[in-house]
Amino acid sequence: MLSAGCVRELQTRWFPNLTDAGLSRLIELLESDSPLLIHGCFTRTTPMGCLATHAAWHHPRTAHLTQEAGIAWLTRVAGLNPATSQVIREWDSRSGGDWHVRGAMLELFRAECQAREHKTEPELELATA
Repeated sequence: MLSAGCVRELQTRWFPNLTDAGLSRLIELLESDSPLLIHGCFTRTTPMGCLATHAAWHHPRTAHLTQEAGIAWLTRVAGLNPATSQVIREWDSRSGGDWHVRGAMLELFRAECQAREHKTEPELELATA
């Protein structure tokens, strides 16, 4: 189970700033338990990174960065302090061996993906009216 602060941060800071490609990549990495998704640091060697780093590599403002990509995405895009991010703290402290945390995050990422897929575009509504 994720903390309420972690869930709130995902919903208010991460999801609004994640690109569709970034969201899809994080889902793919979580589903496959990929060794490219790491804990305890932002980046080891490219292409190994934490949640924020993979989000950054799929965002137009930070895609060009390497080692500092996750920190830059958190601060410049999501408006968060990397040292106090609830998501990063939860990810680093519990999810390395805690399958419940990984599963709960995956569930939230999938729900966000589904919500985006079911969002009706205003132009589509006008076209069908």
